[in-house]
Amino acid sequence: MASVETITGVKLDHVAHAVPRWQDVWHRYATDLGAEWNSGGPGPGFAPAQLRFGNDGRVEVLKPWRPDVNDFLERFLAASGPGAHHVTFKVPSLTQAIEQARSHGYEPIGINMADPEWMECFIHPKQAGGIVVQLAEQPVPWTNEPPAHFPRRRRPASGGTAPAPPAGLRWVVHVVDDLEVATRLFGGLLGGEITDEGERQGVRWRDFRWPSVLGIRLLASASDEPAGSVTDWLDGRPGRVHHLAFTLSDPGDVPGARKVSSNADPILAAGVGNDPAGDGPWIIPANENHGLMLVLTRDTPDDRPNR
Repeated sequence: MASVETITGVKLDHVAHAVPRWQDVWHRYATDLGAEWNSGGPGPGFAPAQLRFGNDGRVEVLKPWRPDVNDFLERFLAASGPGAHHVTFKVPSLTQAIEQARSHGYEPIGINMADPEWMECFIHPKQAGGIVVQLAEQPVPWTNEPPAHFPRRRRPASGGTAPAPPAGLRWVVHVVDDLEVATRLFGGLLGGEITDEGERQGVRWRDFRWPSVLGIRLLASASDEPAGSVTDWLDGRPGRVHHLAFTLSDPGDVPGARKVSSNADPILAAGVGNDPAGDGPWIIPANENHGLMLVLTRDTPDDRPNR
């Protein structure tokens, strides 16, 4: 659904999980799901730690750092508690992306071009379907060494002592009150390709992919009469991240994961979408992962990590 105003060369880079301390979720992501350190360190008001999963999908764990310099993350945690904070899209030219965003009726905020190694702006959740959307230009990606306290041990594979294969991070599953409005952002401005869509139990899903391993699955009511589950989950918001979706070879062996019937929850049923393996899902509830639910399904040969 590209147009002359669509930003070209966009990649969905990562999803951010805000927590009081990095260590709050490191064990879950690194030890249990096999993520490796990618990059991180202190910044103005926050400290990001990007963790890379087996398919190169990334979660950026954010903690407050020097809130006296910038207290945005501390205020977010105080108001909303830990949970999903933003999704980041890399763009070839931030200047051009800002112009194109404005041509679509979006007004980027927090524009910062002071550092040529990382230039950024944001689209406010009120315009972005309930989530912060970060647009960033980074000419040269970088990595660095993990801190000494980053977990080194990995969960053993079932029946053995070797580390279990790492999980693959596949989807940010995001519930919105208006699917077409959200589609204009993720498909119209950001050029995401619709790769699948469907409906289960009164909830629609629509999948968006970019030339990257991580995609966004939007969920919304399938009719003008909102599904009760959607209304309850949104609670007056224009959108809200429901979970992160992972695939792995042994979801039932992940500590704390419990198998559930997706049919018991319309949002979960649509969030799983067309599950190729068809025997899931397993969940780690949000209250056991610092505000962000994880949904695990069994991988297929096409899903196997590339390293």
